[in-house]
Amino acid sequence: MSDAKLINARLSLVQALAAPWTAAVRRSKDSDLKMEMYDNLGKVGEGSYGMVIKCKHKETGQIVAIKIFYEKPEKSVNKIAMREIKFLKQFHHENLVNLIEVFRQKKKIHLVFEFIDHTVLDELQHYCHGLDNKRLKRYLFQIFRAVKYLHSNNIIHRDIKPENVLVSQNGIIKLCDFGFARTLAAPGDIYTDYVATRWYRAPELVLKDTVYGKPVDIWALGCMIIEMATGNPYLPSSSDLDLLHKIVTKVGNLTPHLQSVFIKNPVFSGVVLPEVQHPKNARKKYPKLGALLADMVHACLQIDPADRISSTDLLQHDYFTRDGFIEKFLPELKAKLLQEVKLNSPSKLRENNKETELIKDEKRTVHVHFIENGPVVVKDVTYYLNESLY
Repeated sequence: MSDAKLINARLSLVQALAAPWTAAVRRSKDSDLKMEMYDNLGKVGEGSYGMVIKCKHKETGQIVAIKIFYEKPEKSVNKIAMREIKFLKQFHHENLVNLIEVFRQKKKIHLVFEFIDHTVLDELQHYCHGLDNKRLKRYLFQIFRAVKYLHSNNIIHRDIKPENVLVSQNGIIKLCDFGFARTLAAPGDIYTDYVATRWYRAPELVLKDTVYGKPVDIWALGCMIIEMATGNPYLPSSSDLDLLHKIVTKVGNLTPHLQSVFIKNPVFSGVVLPEVQHPKNARKKYPKLGALLADMVHACLQIDPADRISSTDLLQHDYFTRDGFIEKFLPELKAKLLQEVKLNSPSKLRENNKETELIKDEKRTVHVHFIENGPVVVKDVTYYLNESLY
């Protein structure tokens, strides 16, 4: 087996092992976890649908984030919660946040996640002029891996933005918040519900086109790349009309199809959009970015969704393939992932929590999905919880 295939196989093994190790600690006889099993360490976030608190599991000492959805009469809250649960239970990848457990208490849905203390947005608030080139490339590579995994499973995230990209202390990226994610519609099907934070919304979403797909995520990535590189949002806006005007003036004119959708939308009745001549050269269009990064952004921010680059091609862009970046970074990423898996194993958690009981000679068989190159191959791997992965 080549070095690249060996690295990919080991990364896939980490992907398969990460969820069962942490989830195994949480299984109770009635499969219904209660908040009494956790010490509340304080609130870390709050939104319109619920709040997130930092907690410590009393038995193992593991630090987790628990998302508690508000009890509201609207069905939208439960819909978002159940959608997130569905996707995170079905899909597992080392660059997606790990859902440990789900339970309902006092009529509120609780989602228990691995705890990661900051996001890309937090880093941008610290590095106000943008991330350094080394950090930026490592983060983008992992973000694109997560999106490629989703898209390869016909899933669109629909709310990619800096605050939904978690960053671990080891520099591992975890895409989170799947409340708006959904399976790609069949031809002829339409989407009707609200999606995407405005600043990262693709033109077809702004215009309320009900037929869209994976390219909406690619557009959001393009906006986020610029923000991560410069420290400034690319299309900050106060309304859909404001955003649409900025898209036309900074990115490009509407396609005939989108122009038709625009005319038919009563929200934009009487509005006349400017016709702007845009530079065709990516470097001139995005002068604050390096040549390769500008080319990548240009490929993402195409007005016509059909012209946007795919997540697969993003990972194969010259920005990553030149200077041997991938060959150097993948082994480092693999080592960090393995380290995190070991630190979150039940035996290590109990040891850190000053408990003497160790897990020994417990076998577990997992299905490993080798998905990086070629078709998906599923193999059974049996391992001992207390043995080395090598």
